[in-house]
Amino acid sequence: MDAYILILIGAALAGVGFFLGWFVNARIGQNKILSAEERAKKILEDAEKEASALKREKMLEVKDEWYKKKKEFEADMQVRKNKLQAYEKQLSNREENLERKLDILLKKETALQAFEKELAERQQKLGEREKELEKIIEEQTVRLERLSGISREEAKKVLHQSLIEEVKSEALQLLKDTRDTARAEAKKEAQKIIIQAIQRTAVDFTLETTVSVLNVGSDEMKGRIIGREGRNIRAFEAATGVDVIVDDTPEAVILSGFDPFRREVARVALERLIADGRIHPARIEEVVEKVRQELEEDLIHTGENTLLEVGLHSAHLEIIKHIGKMKYRSSYGQNLLQHSIEVAYLTGIMAAELRLDPLLAKRAGLLHDIGKTLEKNIEGPHALLGYELCKKYDEHPIICNAVGSHHDDIPMEHPIAALVQAADAISGARPGARRESVEEYIKRLEKLESIAKSFPGVVTTYAIQAGREVRVIVNYERLDDAAADQLAHDIARRIEQEMEYPGQIKVVVVREFRATAIAK
Repeated sequence: MDAYILILIGAALAGVGFFLGWFVNARIGQNKILSAEERAKKILEDAEKEASALKREKMLEVKDEWYKKKKEFEADMQVRKNKLQAYEKQLSNREENLERKLDILLKKETALQAFEKELAERQQKLGEREKELEKIIEEQTVRLERLSGISREEAKKVLHQSLIEEVKSEALQLLKDTRDTARAEAKKEAQKIIIQAIQRTAVDFTLETTVSVLNVGSDEMKGRIIGREGRNIRAFEAATGVDVIVDDTPEAVILSGFDPFRREVARVALERLIADGRIHPARIEEVVEKVRQELEEDLIHTGENTLLEVGLHSAHLEIIKHIGKMKYRSSYGQNLLQHSIEVAYLTGIMAAELRLDPLLAKRAGLLHDIGKTLEKNIEGPHALLGYELCKKYDEHPIICNAVGSHHDDIPMEHPIAALVQAADAISGARPGARRESVEEYIKRLEKLESIAKSFPGVVTTYAIQAGREVRVIVNYERLDDAAADQLAHDIARRIEQEMEYPGQIKVVVVREFRATAIAK
């Protein structure tokens, strides 16, 4: 019971506590609500005041911006207004200028009409005077024909012919003066370059022969060379292709052959046979074949050494072999290899003076006569054969052209070709460098005189100075001085086209008048 009462009292106290807590909380919440409403009202009032101030501030900014824009607009409008006024002033000035020019044009048009009228009147008067003048000229022409005895057409022909002769004479004289000036300047410069090249390249030449003399030591050796019933000498001649001449010359035999390579093979082989002492047909064939192989190998060394001597880079093996073969070839008695080396030096020096490629020029000069090293059974000019050989082994096109054109067999395509031709002539023109037979020499002089004599107006011709000059006597009545100068040029060009000769040939045309009287 007591516990029950205590529970009731506890429950009552709990209810009273709960009520009191609720009441207290309700009062506190009511106070908080009132405080919050007051703060909210205050915040709203502050916000309204701040918004009002901000509104006034923004309004002031907007007014300032609007005032600023208004000022800028008014300034811009003023500038445009000023421009428009300036344009109006310019248009007004242009209009005034146009009116002034229009007045001037009207005045000029009036003056022009007056001038045209005056010109028409003058033209009419001129036409009338021309008719009168034509009538007078016709009358005078008829009178002149009657007095002279020739017609108008005949007079035209005479005048036309006279003008042709006059123009022709003037043209020949002008051509002569131009050619003389060009020849003098070119000759001076060419002489300078050629003299420098010759002075820097001095080569001694020894004329090649067709025989070699070999010392055999004793006359007994001659008998061994001949052999029993001549079998050794016959075997030797058959193996080498060289004639062995055993005569009364003491302790010497002569090897004769047109091919220098064969003759060299025979000389070396015979020296070895004599030194060995065993001379019989089998041994002869063995030694000759061995010597031939050694000399053919030596051709390559000679070609390589020649390239190094001239200062050129390597070439195709076949080209090197043909360069080596030049050592055993000759032209007019001049060793072909020495001649080609000299031409290479001369061409290189002249090319350097003319600012051309000296290495290309040297190579063209060295190979210019390479066609002469080909076998005898191959037909054709050596220049064209050399051209085909160089082309076959991929030499430079300028070199191929220089090789093929140095005797004018094909047209020249580069200045180096002309230098090769000039260097070849310089090398061949050295005193003692070349020789030719008496028969060929006489034929060349006869052909030289016949070419010069084939031109009209030539009376007689003389080849002098060993064929280095041809003197032409002409009829003074048929040719004047200008025509004589042209004749010399034509003869020289004809000689270049139809003849082959070393060096140069000078053409001298002589035109003179001789009057003779006898006093008695």
